[in-house]
Amino acid sequence: MNQREVAAVLTYVGRLDPRTIRTDAGEARDQLGMWHELLGDVPMTTAQGWDIREAVRKRIVSSPYPILPADVAREWQAHRRERLARHTDPTPSADPDNPHAWRAELLAARDAVATGQAAPSAHRELIAGRHRPGLKDQLAAVGSYIPAAVRAELAPYRPARAAREAAIAAGGPDVLSVPCEWCHAVEGEPCRRRRITLDGAARGNAPLATTHPSRVDRALAAQAPAAAA
Repeated sequence: MNQREVAAVLTYVGRLDPRTIRTDAGEARDQLGMWHELLGDVPMTTAQGWDIREAVRKRIVSSPYPILPADVAREWQAHRRERLARHTDPTPSADPDNPHAWRAELLAARDAVATGQAAPSAHRELIAGRHRPGLKDQLAAVGSYIPAAVRAELAPYRPARAAREAAIAAGGPDVLSVPCEWCHAVEGEPCRRRRITLDGAARGNAPLATTHPSRVDRALAAQAPAAAA
């Protein structure tokens, strides 16, 4: 606050607590200088919940003693600490190899939060990071995270997945994209061996490398509208 704003605060304080009013010109000048010295870096209001009038009212109501500028300054410091405690530093957009720019951006973001110019960032960077332009194109250029040669070597140990991938590569439907009505396998899970007991109940949990025909028919039916669209 500048001296004019501090004078306005003193006028407000005097209206609520006449004991703080100074009628002597010299005393009033000294009082203004003291308040400005302690409150020069304290804003009157911010867009993020700080209002010096609320701090003044709170202090006058809670204490029988005349309010001092240090009381208001302590309220402001507590407000700053509370805001920073709710803030999580987002990853700067500056080059990580430039530590000076990186640190400067971090400090600027914290200062904006502390002074009420920006709201605290409450989420970790893993879920609140900035989008990198061209990231999708880079991922598409990389391709599968499993090399083709390794995928071929793994095929005997993953027969159901290998059959699924081969069918999709040949233009067929993704049979695991629909549930199986015969063995009740859910989407994404391979079909199971279904056995009927003597009492008519169905059981069996052994996974199959193949898919039940009814599931294939259902996947073909689901693929047809998508292909037509």
